[in-house]
Amino acid sequence: MSFCFNFDVPTHDPDDVAGNELQNGKKDNAAKHKEEDAKPAEPVKEAKEHQPPSDPEFLLRDAVTETVTIGTLPPLHFLNETVFEKTASEREDEEKILSRTVEQRSDLISGVYEGGLKVWECTYDLLELIEKDGETFGGKAVLDLGCGAGLLGMLALQRGARQIHFQDYNSTVIEQLTVPNVILNCQENDEVDSGDDKEGRAQGEVQEDDSCKKEGKEVKDGNPPAKKRAADLSQHDSLAKCRFFSGDWSTFLALVKKEEPQPKYDIIFSSETIYNTAYYPALHETLHKLLAPDGLVYIATKSHYFGVGGGLHLFETFVEQRGIFSLDHLWDSEEGLQRHVVVLRFRKSKEHMNN
Repeated sequence: MSFCFNFDVPTHDPDDVAGNELQNGKKDNAAKHKEEDAKPAEPVKEAKEHQPPSDPEFLLRDAVTETVTIGTLPPLHFLNETVFEKTASEREDEEKILSRTVEQRSDLISGVYEGGLKVWECTYDLLELIEKDGETFGGKAVLDLGCGAGLLGMLALQRGARQIHFQDYNSTVIEQLTVPNVILNCQENDEVDSGDDKEGRAQGEVQEDDSCKKEGKEVKDGNPPAKKRAADLSQHDSLAKCRFFSGDWSTFLALVKKEEPQPKYDIIFSSETIYNTAYYPALHETLHKLLAPDGLVYIATKSHYFGVGGGLHLFETFVEQRGIFSLDHLWDSEEGLQRHVVVLRFRKSKEHMNN
C-alpha cells in the first residue's frame, strides 16, 4: 500500500530560525503562523447526506475485497484499493477526483480531494489500540469523521453501536467506497446472524484461526469472496443504524445542527485528518459542537506531514490555545516516522461544555 503527497517538500538548514524555534518548544508562534498562512485551495464544499441505493448489488458486482483482521476484532471487509483505482473510469464521479488523482499521481489535492480513497496507516494504529483496550461500543452513538473507507465506523457497527454516522469531504468517496464497504459488512452480519452459508463465507477471506488471533494486523488480498447475495436493504438492520455525509466540516456541522434533536456523539473517530492547519478551526468547532458531554474524540495522526505543514505538535498547541478540550496521548510509536493516537475530552467546565 503506497502513501504519497504531491507537494514540493522544502529542505531546511539545521540553523534555520523557525526550525530552532520549534525544537526549542516555541510552538505557539509556529501554530499561529501556520494558521494564518495556510489556506484551503478552494471554497468549502457544501455538505449533503447520501442515501444508500435501494439495490446494493450493482455496487458490489465483480468487487474484489480485502479483509483486515486485528487480534480479536471482527474481520473488516473493504474494496481492494488497487482494483478500485484501476476501475476508476467505470465509476460515477461528478467531482472528477478519480481521474484527477490518476493524472496527478497524488493522494491529496488540497481543497479538491482529501485522501479518502486510501486506507492510511494510522487507521490501523487506532484499530489496534481499540482491540487492546477492549472497547465494545455497546449502545453508543459514533461519528467516523473523515471516514474514507470507513473501517473505524464499521468496527463500531460490528461491535454494537446504536448509531454510526460516516463523513468524508468527497461525495465520490462516500458513494463509491464508504457505502459499498458498509453494505459489504452489513451483509456479512446478516449471514452470521442467520447462520446461513457459513462455509461459503470462509472462501477467500482471512480465517479466525490461531494464526490471526495475535496482536497486530493481517491484511489479505485474494480472489473475490463468494458473491454476496442481493437483498432488500430493509433486511439490513445494521445498515439502518448508519447515515452518510459528504462536505466540508463547517457545512457538515451546519447541516446536522438543523436537526431536532441535534446529534451528539459518544465517540468521534478521526484518522489522519490534521495534516493541514487551515482546517483546524472547522475541525475543532465540529468536535466542540457534536461531542456528547462525557464523550471522547480519538485522533490517529503522524507527528508531522511533510509538504503539507500540519501534524500533532501544531494541533496540540491549537487545542491548548482554545481551552475547550484536554488532550492525552494514548499511544506513541517508537520507531520510524512517529505516529500517535491521542484522545480529546471536554475540560470539566460548564462554560466549555455549553453549546
